Amino acid sequence: MLVATTNDLPGYRIVAHIGMVRGVTVRSRSVLGNVGGAIQSIFGGNLSIYTQLAETARQEAYDLLVEHARQAGADAVVAMRYDANEIMEGITEVLAYGTAVKVERL
Repeated sequence: MLVATTNDLPGYRIVAHIGMVRGVTVRSRSVLGNVGGAIQSIFGGNLSIYTQLAETARQEAYDLLVEHARQAGADAVVAMRYDANEIMEGITEVLAYGTAVKVERL
């Protein structure tokens, strides 16, 4: 599956627009993660526990986006974006979305 943040794919021609596709995941921090993050924040710098949580959530949302596009019959997703919102303290939604398309190589 080709996925791009651009509106086109160099070397390909979009032959059909299928529509919007998305992948969403909702994640929470564990008690241990919060304690570890608090300890890391005392020393400053990169809070690797939270960085890993963010990376995991984005990857899961991306994988769900690709699966949604595949089920819709797409070859590619263009104009892909991420969005994140805190639903409540410690619980975050991560959304990956874009436009599913059919493409052919030029």
